[in-house]
Amino acid sequence: MQETLQQYRDQLAYCRKVFIQKNSDYGTAWRILRPASLTDQIFIKAQRIRTIGEKGQQQINDNLHDEWVGIVNYCIMALIQLGLPPDAPIAIALSEAIALYDVQAAESEALMQRKNHDYGEAWRDMRISSLNDLILMKIFRLKQIEDNCGKTIASEGLAANYLDILNYAIFALIKMA
Repeated sequence: MQETLQQYRDQLAYCRKVFIQKNSDYGTAWRILRPASLTDQIFIKAQRIRTIGEKGQQQINDNLHDEWVGIVNYCIMALIQLGLPPDAPIAIALSEAIALYDVQAAESEALMQRKNHDYGEAWRDMRISSLNDLILMKIFRLKQIEDNCGKTIASEGLAANYLDILNYAIFALIKMA
């Protein structure tokens, strides 16, 4: 588990670095996106990964590693959005955005450790394509919950699904490394 924790932290640190760089370039323009729009952004990236895997080739030379990083960061953005009040300003200081990122990153790491304990690192024996399929399934769950105005009867809510997607994407990054 110690190896997994270090690998997890390494991948998350890289994702955080990209988040900081993009926020330095664009500010917090992503704050205009509602969680449902962030879900769609995650879908676009996960679907591209699946399509390229099925076709065995790609025509746009953006590397797939960056798509997985994008999934991680869009999940964290969605979690941040869910935690902020509706009237929070769109423009927030980079230091505040990083602090909010770190809160969600810590939550995802804690969840990974709990689940890894119970599941015995089963993800290590999974295919990256299966991780991608699980992400796509979770996205469809998110869309259904969003269509139901966030209400669930017997299921986990939006945040739990974003956290699972985030962790699956980090597992894929670890497996690709």
